[in-house]
Amino acid sequence: MRDLVTALALAIAIEGALYALFPEGMKRMMLEIQGLPPQVLRGAGLGAAVLGVGIVWMVRG
Repeated sequence: MRDLVTALALAIAIEGALYALFPEGMKRMMLEIQGLPPQVLRGAGLGAAVLGVGIVWMVRG
């Protein structure tokens, strides 16, 4: 459970840093994402999740 909370905190810190460093770029990215079809977003999210699990598996394995 401790590792899960640590991972979530790290993800929040990284996302916060992106918004702090590139606020205009993040706003433009959000506008671009709104125009994408749900299937593309679903595929990107699934791909990111699989990649993340694979990296954790390799590092912890």
